[in-house]
Amino acid sequence: QLYREARECLTLLSQRLGSQKFFFGDSPASLDAFVFSRLAPLLKAKLPNGKLQQHLKSLQNLCNYCTSILSLYFPWDGGESHLKPHPAGSDEGEEDPHKRRNQLLSVLVGLVAMLGYAFLSGIVSIQRGGVGPAGRQSIAMEEEEEEE
Repeated sequence: QLYREARECLTLLSQRLGSQKFFFGDSPASLDAFVFSRLAPLLKAKLPNGKLQQHLKSLQNLCNYCTSILSLYFPWDGGESHLKPHPAGSDEGEEDPHKRRNQLLSVLVGLVAMLGYAFLSGIVSIQRGGVGPAGRQSIAMEEEEEEE
């Protein structure tokens, strides 16, 4: 039933678009951005079940709509992905030899930022107390501090 409703939705979008370049004429609107954000992945992605993708491909005006937006707003992509696939067994470390170092630095910077925030906001504070001869704060001193 979900596929049937999705196909119906695509068909209605196709009918609404008709032969126009965008849904409300010659310039894009927020609806165009929303519809494109749903249609482009459906049109371009490799899906395990291609029933809905096949239906979209049968609606030529929606395919042209997506291709037009891709070429207009993403010219470097040209509507097709130009990413080079990694050969089998390739090490991603070859692309970025400092990847591990950058990850570690990111974690350290995040940790320092969190600790700094905790100290500055008062969530965590360090208090120095008097230390007795055995290395512990004396009980009498604690009681005096409570009375004050």
